[in-house]
Amino acid sequence: MKDLHTFHIPVMGIGYTLETPLKVSHYGMASAISLVDDILLEKLRKFYSDKFELPYQEITEKMEDFRARRITSYLNLVQDLAKKNFEDFKNTTLDKAKEIRDYLHMLPEGTTVRSEFEAIKDKFLNTSEIVHWIQDKLSMGSIDVNIMTKVDKINYKDGQQMDALYNDAHAAVRGYAQSNLASGLVLSAGMNPRLYGYLGEFADFYPNAAGEIKKKIILKVSDYRSALIQGKFLAKKGLWISEYRIESGLNCGGHAFATDGFLMGPVLAEFKEKRQELIDSIYPILTAGLKAKDLTIPNETLPLKITAQGGVGTAEEHQFLIKEYQLDSVGWGTPFLLVPEATTVDTDTMERLIAAKEDDLYLSNISPLGVPFNNLRGNTKDQYRDSLIEKGRPGSSCPKKYVSINNEFTDQNICTASRQYQHLKLKELDKQELTSENHKLQKDAIMEKSCICVGLGTGTLLSLGIDSKKEGPGVSVCPGPNMAYFSKSMSLKEITDHIYGRTTTLNRQDRPHMFIKELSIYMDYFKKKIAETSFPANPKQLKYLSTFRNNLQEGVHYYKTLFADLKNNFSDSKDKLFAELETNLKNLDLLHLKISELTEEKDKTE
Repeated sequence: MKDLHTFHIPVMGIGYTLETPLKVSHYGMASAISLVDDILLEKLRKFYSDKFELPYQEITEKMEDFRARRITSYLNLVQDLAKKNFEDFKNTTLDKAKEIRDYLHMLPEGTTVRSEFEAIKDKFLNTSEIVHWIQDKLSMGSIDVNIMTKVDKINYKDGQQMDALYNDAHAAVRGYAQSNLASGLVLSAGMNPRLYGYLGEFADFYPNAAGEIKKKIILKVSDYRSALIQGKFLAKKGLWISEYRIESGLNCGGHAFATDGFLMGPVLAEFKEKRQELIDSIYPILTAGLKAKDLTIPNETLPLKITAQGGVGTAEEHQFLIKEYQLDSVGWGTPFLLVPEATTVDTDTMERLIAAKEDDLYLSNISPLGVPFNNLRGNTKDQYRDSLIEKGRPGSSCPKKYVSINNEFTDQNICTASRQYQHLKLKELDKQELTSENHKLQKDAIMEKSCICVGLGTGTLLSLGIDSKKEGPGVSVCPGPNMAYFSKSMSLKEITDHIYGRTTTLNRQDRPHMFIKELSIYMDYFKKKIAETSFPANPKQLKYLSTFRNNLQEGVHYYKTLFADLKNNFSDSKDKLFAELETNLKNLDLLHLKISELTEEKDKTE
């Protein structure tokens, strides 16, 4: 499958990109579907079956392996419908030639396909030969899927724990593996060794002699060391990571997996420097793993892609990332929430996103996973949560239970956002002898958790007019901080023109550079970590804070050298960039003093 575009659309929330392949795949744009919510997938499968008058038989929870079967069925439906869109597009008649021309004009300048079209359009535009050219040159965008590896809830049947094969993430892998898709499986949220081992049960994840892999593994990472460890782990099982997808630790949408102060620029530079080393160190392990399983060893070394996402917002940043770090693609997530031709967002949420300013977009603690979560202040799901608290009934009824991973009080895992958990946790809290201030802080932290596994899919149902009585009206949404600088609904052409620099849709000129924005978020995060450190700080805490500070400082110095060496990029904003870097260096010196004070306080108590 040839890549026509230099961007991809990452997964956003649970429901926002479930339809995206149907909207953009025939334009050669790659996107990803979340496999968290099989209930939602089944509702969409019925919706599209009814819409296109296709046979539909419900897959109920009483059926064997219903979760995997629902996922397989939905993915096969999306594949069939997207392929039909593509074939209809390629078989266009002459009176639709303008659509083809408009489509090709969305491609970046210099693309081979676009250049060839420009060369032949006058010659072939009024003949049937253009159809043959289209058939040969155009290709669909990849229909990838995303699995959060740690969202692997244990399931029960008749009160008995089921085999791990029926855990949520395992069933999602099986559902994808048994589908007809030839695409990529994006693994996010960290390493799950048991799940990784399960991938080896399916032939589609292994290469053939020509090096072709029907279902490629895409690993989302935020640092090189993690990529190397996970790459070697999978290679021992004969599994090759075809793409390392580097995501900013904090300047992103959804869950934010903060690094120990490793900034995106230095991380990208390390991948660029060690790209061949990554291949050379992992590929021999792969061949040994394949040989041990008596599987086919490719005739040549397998290709490896490096991509990145998180906070990109201008054409200059986009092109800079590709050129400076030799990336194969750049992910554009948050801005696409304002593109109805690409994502599925209900009207109310769309209006809230359009109106959002910097202070409305914040790193929250609402996720039951216990991981920082990028949130939109005042979203309707959080409003509903707050109304329950005011009524004295905090917590969700937990209708879907996808994040039931806590066994603090119960034999069967429950969710920390559930009414059951919060009732038990608050009772425990009341028994503790705490100051009123400390009690309130801990109480608020317990009740802050929001039912995002439902809320992140409800907007899709509302947008499509599908019954959401079980889910309720509350919608969660998880844009990155970049949303503050995009303030209007955009067409697919407008956003692609913006990405490739043919126009701009930014509403403000004071948007900070993506690297500077990430740095500022990390600085705020670091200050919070220092403030949370207890007195006296123990050696482990001090080591963490010092390492974090040193990594940030090294990152700032890297940026100073990087921007100084650039001749043709960010020339209009270099003075501002250097000033912001200097300010952050001074702030890091002040934070170093605060860490020293923690050390001194500790010394006084010894």
